[in-house]
Amino acid sequence: QYSHQPRILGSDAIEKVVANTDVSEMWENDLRPILIERYPGSEGSYIVQQHIKHRLQILKAGWDIEEDTFQRYTPYGYKTFSNIIGTLDPSAKRHLVLACHYDSKFFGQHWQHRVFVGATDSAVPCAMMLELARALDNKLQLIKASSTSRPDLSLQLIFFDGEEAFVRWSPSDSLYGSQHLAQKMLSTPHPPGSTTTNQLQGIDLFVLLDLIGAPNPVFPNYFPNTLRWFQRLQAIEQKLHNMNLLKNHPVESQYFHSTLHRGMVEDDHVPFLLRG
Repeated sequence: QYSHQPRILGSDAIEKVVANTDVSEMWENDLRPILIERYPGSEGSYIVQQHIKHRLQILKAGWDIEEDTFQRYTPYGYKTFSNIIGTLDPSAKRHLVLACHYDSKFFGQHWQHRVFVGATDSAVPCAMMLELARALDNKLQLIKASSTSRPDLSLQLIFFDGEEAFVRWSPSDSLYGSQHLAQKMLSTPHPPGSTTTNQLQGIDLFVLLDLIGAPNPVFPNYFPNTLRWFQRLQAIEQKLHNMNLLKNHPVESQYFHSTLHRGMVEDDHVPFLLRG
């Protein structure tokens, strides 16, 4: 994976992608249905699961949708969790993974049963991923249908359940979905039948979206070994700015800051990071 290089889009291709992106469409059709209480095992969680699957199922590109459903013990007893994995081409050997969590924080009797909707945490990232799949649908369909241009690399969208702690964040009360899926992928041969490689090793790049949607976001770099991918994000931001394709983005404003943060952020990427 460290030797793989990105393909750089030209200005014409970038303009086509941007032209197909519709924030109003994302707000109405992707985000609004997610803005409900959706802690694991709740009615809202089931509604959002169905919504995510439906939004992928109606696309022409033909996404393969897998549900990773399991039970785990929590401070409130056993709960059922369900990760949703959408893979554009399951036969591809390598995957570019975009991930988020769709569950919301549960506030029990200790918190007067307050309702937490979690727009930035993390309904907006879920909606962004669904809008991405919709905006690229025609192009992804063409790539998938072409036997000559069909790459070994495919897009995979992961929607985690159970990111939030039920009571207090700890190794045993957090990241339920990502911990389960990372271990499952580690123990699943990939390509099927392989005796030497697993699904985890099939991930070229893992990009987690979380806490997005507030004004003026800032994203520092946390990993020296993936600096070149962070620099690609910086270059993309600069390119979009130079093409006047970013709204309310003054020249001194930067989303992706070069500052390297040494601390560890506990989030859904950690179970994958710890397993290599």
